[in-house]
Amino acid sequence: MSETKTKLTPRAIVAASSGNVLEWYDFTVYGFLAPTLATLFFPSEDKLASLLSAFAVLAVGYAARPVGSVIFGHIGDRVGRKAALMISVLLMGGGSFSIAALPTYDQVGLTAAFLLVAIRVVQGISVAGEYTASGVLLVEQAGEGRKAMTGAWVAFAMMWGCVLGSAVPAGLSSILSSEQMTDWGWRIPFALGGLVAIFSAILRLSLTESKRDTGADEVTSPVIQSLRDHSALIGQMVLLLIPTAVIYFVIYVYAVSYLSSESGFSSSAALDITTINLVVMALFVPVCGLAADRFGLRPVFMAGAIATLILAGPCWWLMHRTDTVSVFAGQFGLTLASTAGWALSVTALTLTAPAHLRCSVVALGYNICMAVFGGTTPMVATYLINRTGDDYAPVYYVIAATLVAIPVIWRLPKLITGAGQLPTAGASRSGA
Repeated sequence: MSETKTKLTPRAIVAASSGNVLEWYDFTVYGFLAPTLATLFFPSEDKLASLLSAFAVLAVGYAARPVGSVIFGHIGDRVGRKAALMISVLLMGGGSFSIAALPTYDQVGLTAAFLLVAIRVVQGISVAGEYTASGVLLVEQAGEGRKAMTGAWVAFAMMWGCVLGSAVPAGLSSILSSEQMTDWGWRIPFALGGLVAIFSAILRLSLTESKRDTGADEVTSPVIQSLRDHSALIGQMVLLLIPTAVIYFVIYVYAVSYLSSESGFSSSAALDITTINLVVMALFVPVCGLAADRFGLRPVFMAGAIATLILAGPCWWLMHRTDTVSVFAGQFGLTLASTAGWALSVTALTLTAPAHLRCSVVALGYNICMAVFGGTTPMVATYLINRTGDDYAPVYYVIAATLVAIPVIWRLPKLITGAGQLPTAGASRSGA
């Protein structure tokens, strides 16, 4: 597949990016409801063990993503981006409906836990094609000088999925009692996710497919080609995305559970703080896209990385205070620092990948990172703190993740040129 000359319409952008709302809505809901799900599906006298089990299921869903990369990378590069997007969103929505109807441990014993794991595995496979196929399609079809901004709409949709994933549980927690929430209220957010999938699938029926690259090797699997010829590039993609994955799950998944269980904050208060900051991130995403089109990808990426190194310690300290204003300010600082990574990732990955293997290369890079460093972060943070007794252990993890990404950020102009991409207007000015 390669770029089309068709001008992207607002409807096409909404259609292509809409599935990302569902993906991140569902995974955010699961992360925020982890303490409730832990008691319903992994009951134990040890609350830490129950919570770790719930986070482990989150990690399993992400661990399944490399498998999805193989499946949806092949579909996206051989059949088409549109086919990958339709299949992925329907599978994800079916999983959401299934969780909403799932019996608990008290009803069917260990079978409940096994079913939950199985559903998360299927969803992990399905979402492997969502972010990458939608981002690749949009960036391919975007006009020169607007690729970063167009790719940022994928992140914009993701963030609003996160906002909804935070706001829906928060709203339900304020309306329902704790007993009602535990009894049946937790099912409602997952059922709503299924409805989002149906809406997204309807919108995607009108998408225009990218043109086929006639020079592609039709015999060898695109995934095998990607691993054989571009393994070094895939590795650099993983390094580039590590801080993006780690920071998000530290401040929006782990921290919410921490605030709810350790600091005396109610679940609704923790979710309110997080929801507001997610709105801030969503609104800041287009700003980062515009900046990257004007000044280049490298300067904007690097600004976010440096801000993270500077702010990580002070912001984490604020998030451990007992007053709401301090906690909000701490999360706000880390939110601004990490937004550039989310806003520009799909554009950077698409522009550095070879045209005939874009879906496969981008899917492998993105999903390997999310599997190894994204979904495992809440579990790792919980383990590190309990193992070391140091509340700042997650900060060290964030700093280490940022440091390994900086050399790749610095090489972005060369990586893009090496992929044979024509630089955007902004890139020609900045070398990115």
